[in-house]
Amino acid sequence: MERILALDFGAHTVGTAVSDELLLTAQPTFAGIIRRKKPGKLRQTLAAIEELVKAYHIGTIVLGFPLNMDGTEGKRCEETREFSALLEKRFQLPVIFVDERLTTVEALEEMELSGQKDIKKHVDEAAAIIILQDYLDQEYQKRKENG
Repeated sequence: MERILALDFGAHTVGTAVSDELLLTAQPTFAGIIRRKKPGKLRQTLAAIEELVKAYHIGTIVLGFPLNMDGTEGKRCEETREFSALLEKRFQLPVIFVDERLTTVEALEEMELSGQKDIKKHVDEAAAIIILQDYLDQEYQKRKENG
């Protein structure tokens, strides 16, 4: 079965997470966080994502969509849409947007409660895990309701 890759796309990093084979749980990837030196430089970022797509047999990409707190779209949404178009073109896979409002805050809170060290280094990865788990939970609920 194909798995789902989640990406938390930021200006300098991309947090990553992958589903288990049953599409029930979100887990960290071997890449964790993909870092880049300049926001516009995506060649190496896309190459790192390609490694994940191949290694985990990805069939769908879930991409955090950074809506404003009032639900409107800002500049970050525009950048995320452009990144999504690059992903779709390069990998020929569906890219699904998932509302990521407050996922970074939730990730920080969870990491602090667990006593995680180097929180800033891992927050984007934790946010990607939360984004993916939210998506997996929603999809599981839909399957359950539809029999």
